[in-house]
Amino acid sequence: MANYYNIDDILTEEEFVPVVFHRAANGVIIDPGSETNSVEQGAKVELPLWLAQELYFRQAVSISVPACFNQKTRLEIQADAACVDLKSRSPYFYEFGCKIAPLVGDKTVEILLLSAFKIRYKEILTKAYTAAYAATSKFLTLITKEETNLYEAAQTSMAAFKKWRMGGPRFQRASVLGRKRKPIE
Repeated sequence: MANYYNIDDILTEEEFVPVVFHRAANGVIIDPGSETNSVEQGAKVELPLWLAQELYFRQAVSISVPACFNQKTRLEIQADAACVDLKSRSPYFYEFGCKIAPLVGDKTVEILLLSAFKIRYKEILTKAYTAAYAATSKFLTLITKEETNLYEAAQTSMAAFKKWRMGGPRFQRASVLGRKRKPIE
C-alpha cells in the first residue's frame, strides 16, 4: 500500500482481480457458501488487489488482467477515448491500472493507460474551461476520480485567472521607487 491513510488508495486496492492459485491452500474461506475451507491448486477466483498482491509476492497465485482492461475496453479507447465511461469500469481506473500493470506482465495495460489519459486530458481541460454547468453534469458521471480532481483543479485555475484579469490584485509600485535621494553635500 503506497499511502496507508489515503482513502483513494485504500479504495483502489479494494478492486477485485482474477487470480489462479498455484498451490492448494487450507483454512481459506473465499466463498462463505462453500462447504470446504480450502482452495484447490488451479482454482480461479477473484480477490481484492491488496490480497492478490501479497499472494503474488509469495508466489502462491498468478494475476490475470482484470475485466476493466479487457480487449473491448481497449478497442473503445482506440476508437474514441473521450466518450468511454471509465468510471463504470473502475472509479480508480488509472490508479488501479498503475498498480496492476507490473503484476500481470502485460505491457499493453501501460500503453492503454497512457493513450487514454493523453486523449482524455485534452477533453477534460477543454470542458473545464469552456462548458456550462448543465453540460458538465453528464460529463462528470463518465470520468474517473483522478480525472475529476484534474477537472476541479482546472476550473479553480480558470476562476482565479478570470478574477485576476477582471481586476483582482495588480502589481503595485514599490514605495522605495517613488522617493528621491537626498543630495550629497
